[in-house]
Amino acid sequence: MKIKHKDLANAVRFLSLDAVEAANSGHPGMPMGMADVATVLFKNFLRFNPKDPSWFNRDRFVLSAGHGSMLLYSLLYLTGYKSVSIDDIKNFRKLDSICAGHPEYHSNSGIETTTGPLGQGISNAVGFALAEEILKKKLGKKKIDHKTYVLAGDGCLMEGISHEALSFAGHIKLKNLILLFDNNSISIDGPTNLAVSDNTKKRFESYGWSYLEIDGHNEKQIFTALKKAQNSKKPFAISCKTTIGYGSPNKSGKASSHGSPLGTDEVKLVRKKLKWNYEPFKIPEKILNEWRKIGENASSKAEKNKSYPPEFNIFNEEITSEIEQVKNDYLKSLEPIATRKSSEKFLDIVSKLPNLIGGSADLAGSNNTKTKNHKIIKPGSFGGNYIHYGVREHAMCGIMNGISLHSNLIPYGGTFLIFSDYCKPSIRLAAMMGQRVIYVLTHDSIGLGEDGPTHQPVEQLAMLRSIPNLNVFRPSDTIETFECWQLALESKNKPSVIALTRQKIEPIRREMIANNLCSKGAYEILRNGDNLKVTLLATGSETELAIKVSHKLATENIYSKVISMPCHEIFDSQSNDYKKDILEEGTLKVSIEASETSYWKKYTGTSGLNLGIDNFGKSAPYKDIYKHFELDVENIVQKIKKNL
Repeated sequence: MKIKHKDLANAVRFLSLDAVEAANSGHPGMPMGMADVATVLFKNFLRFNPKDPSWFNRDRFVLSAGHGSMLLYSLLYLTGYKSVSIDDIKNFRKLDSICAGHPEYHSNSGIETTTGPLGQGISNAVGFALAEEILKKKLGKKKIDHKTYVLAGDGCLMEGISHEALSFAGHIKLKNLILLFDNNSISIDGPTNLAVSDNTKKRFESYGWSYLEIDGHNEKQIFTALKKAQNSKKPFAISCKTTIGYGSPNKSGKASSHGSPLGTDEVKLVRKKLKWNYEPFKIPEKILNEWRKIGENASSKAEKNKSYPPEFNIFNEEITSEIEQVKNDYLKSLEPIATRKSSEKFLDIVSKLPNLIGGSADLAGSNNTKTKNHKIIKPGSFGGNYIHYGVREHAMCGIMNGISLHSNLIPYGGTFLIFSDYCKPSIRLAAMMGQRVIYVLTHDSIGLGEDGPTHQPVEQLAMLRSIPNLNVFRPSDTIETFECWQLALESKNKPSVIALTRQKIEPIRREMIANNLCSKGAYEILRNGDNLKVTLLATGSETELAIKVSHKLATENIYSKVISMPCHEIFDSQSNDYKKDILEEGTLKVSIEASETSYWKKYTGTSGLNLGIDNFGKSAPYKDIYKHFELDVENIVQKIKKNL
């Protein structure tokens, strides 16, 4: 007996429906509506390998509409992935089940990325597709040649990040990217026309995409559209007109099927209407075997096209030697230099690394992220190592997540620290997924000067430091910048922020030391006297200020030590003994940083002094602004003396 398409699709529908019902929580409507499209894709087009989910040359399938997670889990189980069992599905949304409420990235599982915040998956998919093109150029079409499919809903396309990412994808000509639009015209609040009246076809075409509209429940139309997309010269969008909650007599096509279980009585009616006369979670053997055969066939084809990611060394002997030479030259001159410029010196060396992919959101010259060794990636031409993302900070960070997830490429991207506000959702997801993505965030304080409070970050460092599994580096000079960059590149399971100055600052490290002092997160840079009364804690440009304060205090027989703290997160992971040694019990602890101050209280305690900025900045030359906010030697010394 030949298993029909509708039987395969219904297996997806009812696994999804039953899981949501058992959890009494979730989104049944999308999996029910997109089951037909997903079935045709997995059966006829998707290159995947359930026996080896991390197969390098697999197609990437991204569920941007992450609320429909049961669609993905059902497909993984049915095709034979060991990562998802029937018990996992029965425990959908329960503690320790891989079948979480929204897809959560797990390596070697078939879950390619964490989605849920709408639109993120679209930007990730652009990153996957871009990484594939870059590696194809490096390795050749015989070793790498695949596609990225992304399933997006109405909500995904409403989000601003989708506009940014889709525009970039069309511009750069990612012909290996296929978007499946679940065009069901329903959102949580009701019909999408409550809030949207876009001409989606014209929108995609204006981005430089091909666009095709089909009936998302018609097997032949789905197949024909996907077939046409295989040879497109542009990124390809397929608008699949579907019915949300397909098969539900009373809730199909309605918002009531979007984000809530259908209810016991309605589920019975769906079973009757779709002629699915089986118990919950029961897939008839013949249907399950057919799905498993699809998985087996995919695995067999994958084994014939086996390929492996290339091995890249982060630092080779030549690059290490060049880094040491630049450090030595700097220590001979000891010239004041902005740390953004120090970063450029480092990137000038490591940009030769074959797996480092740079970029900036229209601020390459200000972020100093592009050097003479960079070659620009252009539309249809992917032989370079630097990406002009345009003014698309949010999409840039989402795309970098996709690049990182794809393989062992290491992406970094630059913007101003203030615009980390636009990047935060993608940074948070990179941290959640443990991806080696590096954010070069310059103009890191009121030190940028005349651009004023709209461009002067105050609360951003505290915001970034509050994100778990993210290292926030704020180096104090060239040597620290080099050390922080090295730590970021070596951090395989954690993203990094490198916050850098616009203004020139004096060097705080004046001699070569073999060890990477920043690797402890904080270290003693200066000690004036033995009978310590004060411990000064500082980062970035304010470390120089702290040193001057220490010297001034010493002239009044008030002895202190200065702690450079380039990375709070790394310092927090040190032993208690090391932290006690650094924080020096019995001294007045004073933090100095041109940013929001409350974050520092965990180091300074209730009796400490936290000097910074708890208001918005000012437009003026940066030295005048520092003085205005009393971040100068005289004012700081007076405040310390009052607190002793």
